[in-house]
Amino acid sequence: MLPRKQRHTGVRIFQRLRDEYQFQGGLRTVLAYVKRRKDELELERAKTYEWLEHPPGEAQVDFTTIEVCQGHRLLTYKLLVMSFPYSNAAFVYPTPAENQECFLEAMKQIFEQMGGVPRRIWFDNLPAAVVHIEKQGERQLTENFQRLCAHYRFEVVFCNPYSGHEKGHVEAKCGYSKRNWAVPIPLYESHDRLVAYFAEQALQDRQRQHYAQQRQIDDLWEEERHQLLALPEHGFEAFRLHAAVVNKYGEIRVDDTTIPLLGQVAPGTEVMIQMYWDRLIILNHQHENIREVPRPYTGRTAEIPWPQVFSGWLRKPRSVTHSQFLRMLPEGIQTYVTVQEVGIRKERLQALIHWSEVYTMEQIEEALELFGSDAAITQITAILGMKHGSRDVPATWEETLSPPGTRTENSLQRYDRLMGVI
Repeated sequence: MLPRKQRHTGVRIFQRLRDEYQFQGGLRTVLAYVKRRKDELELERAKTYEWLEHPPGEAQVDFTTIEVCQGHRLLTYKLLVMSFPYSNAAFVYPTPAENQECFLEAMKQIFEQMGGVPRRIWFDNLPAAVVHIEKQGERQLTENFQRLCAHYRFEVVFCNPYSGHEKGHVEAKCGYSKRNWAVPIPLYESHDRLVAYFAEQALQDRQRQHYAQQRQIDDLWEEERHQLLALPEHGFEAFRLHAAVVNKYGEIRVDDTTIPLLGQVAPGTEVMIQMYWDRLIILNHQHENIREVPRPYTGRTAEIPWPQVFSGWLRKPRSVTHSQFLRMLPEGIQTYVTVQEVGIRKERLQALIHWSEVYTMEQIEEALELFGSDAAITQITAILGMKHGSRDVPATWEETLSPPGTRTENSLQRYDRLMGVI
């Protein structure tokens, strides 16, 4: 392919036809032909797609990433989305990570939400399900994903690598769920509350009209639901077994976190760990439960840039009550910044800009609780400095500037006598 600037133009083609082949036609004729031929070549090179038929009971699955607010910080969470192209219904389940245990638990919970199992499910090549892809396109699946498929009896279809458009419905539904169900940013009070919130959002969404058919999504889903496989009699246990050796300090390492066993197992002993999505069960060599601890998820949190938030509110003080960041503040600070008088609100926002650069939201709220929301800004500033200031003030002060012989007296009486002489 020649560089773009060195390709034949319509004018240059006409010049060569005229000079080298004695072409008798006009320039307009050549330009018209070149334009028509370019359009034909563009059409030949264009990618074409086909509308796919999606029978009832066929689903697509994918993860998407969302942000939730936990303790005045942004916490990264994952949302597993299962969508049904036939009815446009969707079911979602939030998880703290995208690992194998979270994926299996989310699939189990979604099946229980819908009261059945899709006959056929499309996946991309997510690590929780696929170990690697062979040269011939065969997938080596993880052992636990094979257990899940056998337990619920659904057929698995994998997309080609880097071909997300092959499951375009769930790709679109992931974006839809983030834009509509995660705006404003959900508050993370507990995992169960977050699960209930998203389940309710998905339920309400099924009450709207289908984008193409003049019917409600819920009605179409009721038709599709009859095509689902029945749930197994016994629930699926979503866990993974992992071996670990107790070190000389009586500890094991799991998820990059140290877990002490408090002398329950001798150093050098191998233990088995049942890794559920939310807890770890430590088993000795006789498979007896010796300890159970919560799964040490830390989550990737990010500090909310409160000085910038307060600066934005200061420019538009009437926008405070409509901002999504307001409900992320402690209740005392919410009351403090929503005072009706705009002049007072601006003064308080100016103070909060300074305070948030130095102190945490918890420290500011503590000072407000001590003095009340109507306290003077100077009072709150003073108590913050006294309680949480970083200045190193010595417990005792030794005076070293007076001349020798004048440091024997600890009081100021000597200076009073000198003043009397003067």
